[in-house]
Amino acid sequence: MSSANKTDERFLTGEVIHPRRVVITGVGAVSPVGIGADRLFEAAVAGELGIKPLATDVAQQVGINVGGTIEGFEGTEHGLTKKQARRWERFVQYAVVASDEAMKNAGLIEDMGEEGFKLIDAVSAERFACVYGSGIGGMDIFTSESIKLHEKGAKRVNPLFIPTMISNIAAGELAIRFGLKGETNNCVVACTTGTQCVGEAYRLIRFGIADLALAGGAEESISDVSIAGFANLGALSRAEDPARASRPFDANRDGFVAGEGAGALVLESLESAVSRGANIIAEVVGFGTSSDAYHVTSPDPSGEGIVRAMRLALDEAGLEPADIGHLNAHGTSTKINDETEAKAFCALQGVERSNIPVTSTKGMTGHMLGAAGAIEAIVTALSVANDLVPPTVGFAEADSECPVTVLTEVRRDVPQKVALSNSIGFGGHNASLAIAPYHADSAQ
Repeated sequence: MSSANKTDERFLTGEVIHPRRVVITGVGAVSPVGIGADRLFEAAVAGELGIKPLATDVAQQVGINVGGTIEGFEGTEHGLTKKQARRWERFVQYAVVASDEAMKNAGLIEDMGEEGFKLIDAVSAERFACVYGSGIGGMDIFTSESIKLHEKGAKRVNPLFIPTMISNIAAGELAIRFGLKGETNNCVVACTTGTQCVGEAYRLIRFGIADLALAGGAEESISDVSIAGFANLGALSRAEDPARASRPFDANRDGFVAGEGAGALVLESLESAVSRGANIIAEVVGFGTSSDAYHVTSPDPSGEGIVRAMRLALDEAGLEPADIGHLNAHGTSTKINDETEAKAFCALQGVERSNIPVTSTKGMTGHMLGAAGAIEAIVTALSVANDLVPPTVGFAEADSECPVTVLTEVRRDVPQKVALSNSIGFGGHNASLAIAPYHADSAQ
């Protein structure tokens, strides 16, 4: 019996497996500010804007003027073959490009040229999980094939329509690409998807079901049907100036900006990372998730569910609210969401006004839906690793209904015990990741 099977058997027969430390050893990103995790973090620290004019016919029809688009993206310029770029939906292409970077960054794959990638011998494919999601999946092909069905008849629908559209196909393609044979799944929890995927990957490793995991989320949300749906819901900003559209916690915010792209993180047991001499970026020390059980699209205005998710993450880390160095908020730039989240931050600390620095990556990227939590986890991890807190792009005027400390300039030389990265999703989903700088001698 292999060592992998022995570990599984111990888990299944109830033998105690002590929780393991889980570290981040690789990151990758495709975002509205460019390709690559370094580009993402550089832009976050500098307060650069990734939101641009959006001039599609549908956007103009519903009065939407801007979006967090991936300009000029060509998969073949980033390691995809022509066949892959032709057959894969954009959310899968984004996922693959981000994951290629994360796996290379972690030193886990060997480039075999035309034969693709080979997982290094130092790790077990059977103990390598993939937890990678998308909030809405392949909306472009869903739209085009629906039109084709209506205009040309059922027999003209693409036979690969279903396996191309479904949101779990990104995880499936990633497992195939890298030969990952551990648990492979797809969490679909609306805008909480990316954070939930990272959290579930953390749990798999922490409790001995896997040794490594590729986790994250991808989205192609700048599609006609998505823009029309969100606009008609009243959720999107109608600002014409990209710099005044996504304004998390700002008194003049008027909705979120749709963004797209992908984030990927490699999580690994500390034992595995140390044994192969991996570069450790940061440590995931806790994860909390909860349900509002309140409303399909609106968060519970009390913020109680968000508070519970944050407390669960801190409790698992053995930390207190006073230990938080900063909060990477969900911060969508919608009135109700930002007010509720601000109220939750204050309730967590038992104060009327929170002095913990708050940042929202969405001011820079727009709301990347299922990819947002993964992108924000990357920014949070790199922030604590570099002892800084990024600013919130677009924030200019404080809102009395959001009594939190929103940064407009980067804070440097700020060592932190832990930072929280939060997500909130339609359906009442809340999730919070506790991410800390890595210290070899930590008791965590």
